[in-house]
Amino acid sequence: MAQTLNQVNYDVVVTGGGCAGVAAAISAAKAGMRTLLIEAGSMIGGELITGLPIDGALNARGEWVVGGVMKEILEEHARLGGYIGPINDWRLIWYVCIDPEIMKLAVANVARRAGVHVWMYSFAEDVVRQGDEITGVVVLNKKGRTLVQAPVYIDASGDGDIAMRAGGQLMISNDKGEFQPITMLFRISGVETEPLLRFCVEHPENLAVGESEWMGADLTPKQCAQNLYDQGQPAVFFKAGGPLITQGIERGELQETALIGIIPVSKERKEVSVNTTRVANIDATDSVALSQTFNTLTDQAWRSIAFMRNNIPGFENAYFAGLSHRIGIRETRRVVGEYVLTGEDVLSARKRDDGIGKGSHHVDIHQDGTKQVRIPVADGGSYDMPYDMLVAKGIRNLYVAGRCMSADREGHGSARVMGPCMAQGEASGLGAALSIRTNRPGDLRSVDVGMLRSELKGQGAILDGTH
Repeated sequence: MAQTLNQVNYDVVVTGGGCAGVAAAISAAKAGMRTLLIEAGSMIGGELITGLPIDGALNARGEWVVGGVMKEILEEHARLGGYIGPINDWRLIWYVCIDPEIMKLAVANVARRAGVHVWMYSFAEDVVRQGDEITGVVVLNKKGRTLVQAPVYIDASGDGDIAMRAGGQLMISNDKGEFQPITMLFRISGVETEPLLRFCVEHPENLAVGESEWMGADLTPKQCAQNLYDQGQPAVFFKAGGPLITQGIERGELQETALIGIIPVSKERKEVSVNTTRVANIDATDSVALSQTFNTLTDQAWRSIAFMRNNIPGFENAYFAGLSHRIGIRETRRVVGEYVLTGEDVLSARKRDDGIGKGSHHVDIHQDGTKQVRIPVADGGSYDMPYDMLVAKGIRNLYVAGRCMSADREGHGSARVMGPCMAQGEASGLGAALSIRTNRPGDLRSVDVGMLRSELKGQGAILDGTH
């Protein structure tokens, strides 16, 4: 059936309104580019608005390693109220706690202020490619199909949708065909912090603590628990293998899980977010299979709330406050770039002259049941992400940023979290602008990385000066 396509033109087109796509679009728009952000869902922000904290923004020493657009969004959150900020988990990491409801406004405000054009409820369903170049993306929404053309495209879809449709090279899973578990974040209000933390001090055998030389390795679990108590935030990770979770699973009160992660989101509402639900080995690019996990995940969430009320002090009178707006996905497709970030790059805290952003999160690979791989970055430090990992191999004018990044499974296990994903997005957006400004629009391999680094630093990105 013949169809008439609408047609529009932009300087930069970003697919995917998660944390990487938001950072990319804001960065490009602030650099003067007419920028379109395409998001299939009902709002932008991705994992920033689910209840997760921002991992990988500080290293284990407590040094900030991501700034720029991320910091601007956090400052807007603080202006609106409810911002909690960095917390030490006395396990492996510092993470940044945010209120997902207020973050919905903060993200939208910063994108609007930058001049980003946002199309929500819109799906990038196809790609037009000529030679080694993408010449258009076909976007489907209720107005029909629109051909969107631009010199530069940024795939921040999470699943590498644009790269896949353009014939890019892909990596997926591992040689066993395993996928990290998907999850559903949920929130509980009315949590009393002091009894929770006192329970941790009295029963430190339940805690995941002291897993890094920079995070309590020289302390006893009880001393780490006391540090959590003194910190005064309801920020606790109960571990698989501890009696609390083990006995809950044995009694049938709790699903098999690697952790119960309790993360503060609102002091005013006495509210926490909980990360504990899981269904492993689902290919989340299969929409039917993904959809069929929803009831399983929500049943797990409801059962977990009952378990926590009955077994964890501070939760006796707590109540269900909300679900994430979407299922959380840890891995699907990864796009092969001109460089593939490796686990060795991450674990050795490798620094490099072509770095366009930093990561610091441990290699974090969730597995089925109660299993999880956690390996810290050397010396409590950070690693540099090279420019070439942003550039899709074999496609002249496509960047990839965020969960679909060019990384092996171990490298991805660290760089998939929000801090480094936002750094990748910011560098992609500014790189797109530089390619256009220097009269080589879309020739991403000709971008002067030294100039890109200089301009990133100028807008607050952190590229040097940390461990």
